[in-house]
Amino acid sequence: MRSSKSSKTEKEILHRRAVKQAALLWNVAGLVAGVDEAGRGPLAGPVVAAAVILDELQPIKGLADSKILSARRREQLFDEIRAKALCCCIAQASVEEIEQLNILQATLLAMRRAVEGLRLKPALVLVDGNRIPLLTVRAQAIVKGDALVAAISAASILAKVHRDRWCGDIDVQYPQYGFAKHKGYGTAQHLAALTEHGACPQHRKTFRPVAEVLMAVAP
Repeated sequence: MRSSKSSKTEKEILHRRAVKQAALLWNVAGLVAGVDEAGRGPLAGPVVAAAVILDELQPIKGLADSKILSARRREQLFDEIRAKALCCCIAQASVEEIEQLNILQATLLAMRRAVEGLRLKPALVLVDGNRIPLLTVRAQAIVKGDALVAAISAASILAKVHRDRWCGDIDVQYPQYGFAKHKGYGTAQHLAALTEHGACPQHRKTFRPVAEVLMAVAP
């Protein structure tokens, strides 16, 4: 049974979150889209972005920053978001685009593609972080927005699940790297596999850990 002190703390957190959301949205007329990305840090694969416009008449319980949710809960919410949102779009920038543009610009490109892919045009786009893509609609960057704005939380879940599924698919093609387990991040297992097998076509060769390993094993 929860203590009254714990319940009070949770209520205070929810109240602060609601106040912050109200401060962000009080002067907005029209649809609001949330945008977030997944996959900036890994050493392989595309960077994925999602844009979501939620339906106020179909609220979704449990939306939160995807990083604090279990994989099972993210999968459940992924399906619910797709079913209940007014519209949503998942987009990405490829490994080739990451290496050509750099990871920041590729991330902004994926975000722009996600917004432009929405069936409905938002009046405002709220983007997690401190940078916004080049858009034709009003946009605002919100640091830790995935914990403050429900639409951004939803976008973070879509992007994370989509990229994790990509890692599962690519793991079948390149099982020696363990993508399904580490999701492309630079774990000891991943770096050891790079040293032993070299890079596959999905590795970001301009990322320092990959470049250093490849340089060390070069003849």
